[in-house]
Amino acid sequence: MAHDQAHSHAHGHAHHHGNVAGSSEAKLLFAFVLTLLMLVLEAAGGIVSGSLALLADAGHMLVDALALLLAFLGARFAARPADARRTYGYGRIEVLAGFVNALTQFALVAFIVYEAVQRLFSPQPILSGVMLVVAVLGLVANLVVLRTLHGHDPDDMNVAGANLHVLGDLLGSVAAVLAALAVRWMGWNWADPVLSILVSLLLVRSAWSLVRRSGHILLEGMPEGIDVADIRRELYSADDGIVDIHHVHVWQVTAGSRMATLHAALAPGAEQADQARVLVAIKRMLSERWRVDHATVQFDPGPCPDGQEEGCGNGKPHVH
Repeated sequence: MAHDQAHSHAHGHAHHHGNVAGSSEAKLLFAFVLTLLMLVLEAAGGIVSGSLALLADAGHMLVDALALLLAFLGARFAARPADARRTYGYGRIEVLAGFVNALTQFALVAFIVYEAVQRLFSPQPILSGVMLVVAVLGLVANLVVLRTLHGHDPDDMNVAGANLHVLGDLLGSVAAVLAALAVRWMGWNWADPVLSILVSLLLVRSAWSLVRRSGHILLEGMPEGIDVADIRRELYSADDGIVDIHHVHVWQVTAGSRMATLHAALAPGAEQADQARVLVAIKRMLSERWRVDHATVQFDPGPCPDGQEEGCGNGKPHVH
């Protein structure tokens, strides 16, 4: 039996991930500061104009500012190197931050809907001019923040969570602008709560998508676009000496960090040199086809020591 772990690949990945994390930190810090400034401006504008819409949006931005701060701290901790207790490092903090951010988005949606219903039954006069100016400034600020966070790694749950909150801010600002125009030019006080509810419905879908994706990673689920049966079938062609591939596990620690473990059985009479050759072939195929750059391969010299299930050591399809 032989074990091998892709240490050289792991070091290369850590360096790459450090660069990504550093870039994410700067973007998230800028987004947090700008959101905090707009929070103060919208709160002041809401008090002066008597606009519940601006005050609600300021509350929205307060939650988002906290979410961005959490995401920034997540990116910073994720950049810390591995230690004796956390051999994979702290990268999964990014996924946890994204998961928590998505859950807070659900709470925010519930708050928006509740406030919207209250405004439908208890409309109040609004200084639409002040409301419109502040709402437009908030819209511009959110566009800048969204542009800053644009283009993040699609696997980065942390930045994706922050991006979701900023998108909510952007939609909220658009709703505030439209509501201000409707109140100012049409006298439609009901426009604000109605638009708020529509925005909430859009946010629920995005929040659910993020919860599903981040939860899948936390449960060690198979990365999207990867099928174990395909991996087994393709790895048979990696080398003529391979007679069985089984006990295949592929998971994702954090953004772009895919790992795998598997058992391989070689033809009877295989030498140590054959194992070394096959090991290189398997690792190369995993890296090139499925972006798995950290893999542990166990060679079974006889019957699989981990069980005698169907497909274990006899070449039949087996997924565990």
